[in-house]
Amino acid sequence: MNKVLFSLALTAIAIASNAAVRKTSNINSWEFSHDGKSWEQVTVPHDWAIAGPFDKHNDMQCVAIVQNGETIATEKTGRTGALPWIGEGFYRTTINIPAGYGHAELMFDGAMSEPVVKVNGKEAGRWVYGYSPERIDITKFVAPGDNLIEVHLTNVEESTRWYPGAGIYRPVTLILSNSSFIDNWHGYIRTIDADSAMACIEVCTKVMNPTGNLTADIYIVDSNGNTVAKAQKTTLDVTGQNISRLMVKSPKLWSPETPWLYSLVTKIHNGKKLIDETSQRLGIRTISVDAEHGFRLNGVSRKFKGVCLHHDLGPFGAAINKAALIRQVRILKEMGCDAIRTSHNIPSTMQMEVCDSMGMMVMAESFDMWEYPKCKNGYARFFNEWGERDLTSLILNHRNHPSIVMWSIGNEIPEQNDLKGGLGVSIRLQNLCHKLDPTRPVTQGNDRAEDALAIGVPQVMDIPGFNYRLYKFDDNITKVPQGFLLGTETASTFSSRGVYKFPVEINYESGHTDGQCSSYDVDFGWWCNLPDDDFLMCDDRKWDIGQFVWTGFDYLGEPTPYDDFWPSRSSYFGICDLAGLPKDRYYLYRSQWRTDDTTIHLLPHWTWPGREGEITPVYCYTNYPEAELFVNGKSQGRIHKTKCRQLAHDMWKHILCDSILDRYRLRWNNVRYEPGVIKVVVYDESGHEAGTATMRTAGSPAAIVAEADRHTIAPNGDLAFITVSMVDANGTLCPDADNQMSFKVSGAARFKTVCNGDATSVESFVEPTMKLFHGQLVVSVEAFEPGIATLTISTPGLPDKTIDITVQ
Repeated sequence: MNKVLFSLALTAIAIASNAAVRKTSNINSWEFSHDGKSWEQVTVPHDWAIAGPFDKHNDMQCVAIVQNGETIATEKTGRTGALPWIGEGFYRTTINIPAGYGHAELMFDGAMSEPVVKVNGKEAGRWVYGYSPERIDITKFVAPGDNLIEVHLTNVEESTRWYPGAGIYRPVTLILSNSSFIDNWHGYIRTIDADSAMACIEVCTKVMNPTGNLTADIYIVDSNGNTVAKAQKTTLDVTGQNISRLMVKSPKLWSPETPWLYSLVTKIHNGKKLIDETSQRLGIRTISVDAEHGFRLNGVSRKFKGVCLHHDLGPFGAAINKAALIRQVRILKEMGCDAIRTSHNIPSTMQMEVCDSMGMMVMAESFDMWEYPKCKNGYARFFNEWGERDLTSLILNHRNHPSIVMWSIGNEIPEQNDLKGGLGVSIRLQNLCHKLDPTRPVTQGNDRAEDALAIGVPQVMDIPGFNYRLYKFDDNITKVPQGFLLGTETASTFSSRGVYKFPVEINYESGHTDGQCSSYDVDFGWWCNLPDDDFLMCDDRKWDIGQFVWTGFDYLGEPTPYDDFWPSRSSYFGICDLAGLPKDRYYLYRSQWRTDDTTIHLLPHWTWPGREGEITPVYCYTNYPEAELFVNGKSQGRIHKTKCRQLAHDMWKHILCDSILDRYRLRWNNVRYEPGVIKVVVYDESGHEAGTATMRTAGSPAAIVAEADRHTIAPNGDLAFITVSMVDANGTLCPDADNQMSFKVSGAARFKTVCNGDATSVESFVEPTMKLFHGQLVVSVEAFEPGIATLTISTPGLPDKTIDITVQ
């Protein structure tokens, strides 16, 4: 691979008389180098920076703030994750092109960033946005046999506000076909109308380079392989396009609760000869939004119970991984979440496929900035030249996913106050979305309501979107003609799993000396709010069509409120921590969002040596209205949720109060700690006992517990996630255990990652050792062959723990 494979000028692939039908394959095996001289073998998707080390000087940014009337520069040491993602990266691989194909294409789902692709030494394509998918026609650069593919990436400092990852972090696919081929980017699948009796599906088929007597056969096939609708021998026009409408009787409609999927199979014939065939997933569903009904899916009104997600996967960095995505969605759905906002960038195809199959609605976002820069070297450098092209790529690549229910053209764009004609750009981008996809509404997240409303930005959007400042919503709704609005980004509550701060009081973005935040769920930023305020708005305002909480999981970078605290290097906003372990806040959301199941969750833990006799409030997150708390059998009172209608945070009225907490939480604020057992008994609306939960004081660490999310995985790089906990002799979690754990994997899998969820940890994610954080961490193992994989977990002074995973 060190030599140039072809030195002669290359011609286009010749079409053989028996040209093969399409062939698609992922290109996983690559060599990687930082300097183009020393190479290592890697597997794509690949993030070159995630192995670390963490260093506060990696992209240490300075941001000007006003303090006491004076502008000062502040360090943002962990703003982009403190990992070594800046610099150049070189990738190369050899692909084999069989004879007999007339078209060759590389499909990059994303590469960070500013990729330049060469084929056999000649530049074949380039683009700039690391999140954007790109198709590169390499037909004229290749010949039958081996061909050299090279990719050069460049990441510059101060180009992002969070951890972007580095490298070819999403899949690369080689597509070979005849010279006349189906182009799914320029075709579409649309549900025109659907109910339980009948669905009308419009299918646009597009063939590139049409020659000969081309016809299309189109089939809709259910999950059992039965053809439920078809259109055969349909003719294509001179441009290679055909639009057909197919009727499906008694369709199974797609929704988060019932994510039914069909397959759309398209076959193109030239005369009697099959020249191309594709299969795409199809979800039948309708969406609409209006003032009378709000947002409707399949004709049923519902409010979004959504979260925002950055693209990194914690210890995997930006390298996309299907098993990790499935785990994320499974955890969110168990909480009652039904929607994801892909903040603030174009999502991966793999993530959208997972959302399709598991049932998760999506707001697919595009940009964090347009022309005006939020950071010195951000996307603003490219927006004027590339903005419409990148938005087009988002929509053409993703418009056939049923999970996507709206597009977002931007997040907190500075132009919303008309710095650079924000109204005109908003209209232009929304019109482009409508042109490419007239079936979905368009939104953007405005964080400065008065400025945006003054120039008319929310008024022209299909869905007026507002980030935070809920106390302005009652005024905002009077100024938007749509008659509804959406919380495009909400909450931004801070917490660290297992950490509790005393005294318990609403904390207005002041940090603590240890770089952690309280899991009493009362810490939040000056610009935002507690979860309870969002619940109130959704419950009491018909015109509020839902919320997208910042964020579902912690993410690398942006460690607010510890921007200048080292070694803080990841966020505290998540409902789950960076390892994917639920924080207490998870159960607060579950108590409101899961109407089909019981939630009874007590906090804090009940192991507080040295706090005997001190006030230690106890909270219960439950979907029941009433409960009684007992400490060592002594009642602390039976209390009922209130009907408070006052937001906890209203900057306009200078209000900061905790009364709203008693509407959605049950709180015993004057409990004095004594070791032993606490028990809560919950009651339904009729006063009948409905369930209990207990918590015990933990003794000394005595044993390691290991619980796998799955005990059987596939041998193709599939992952199992094992939660490791330290418990006492009675099996009670030791909530302050910080033992140094070590891991060894034998058999059919290998060690992959470890993460404990501690935002201040600088231990490596890819070394088989890490300290517990408040008694827990998560290890992942990667399967590579059929058999049994054994994970051995050890720590000094305690017996090892083993757990077996079947790989088949």
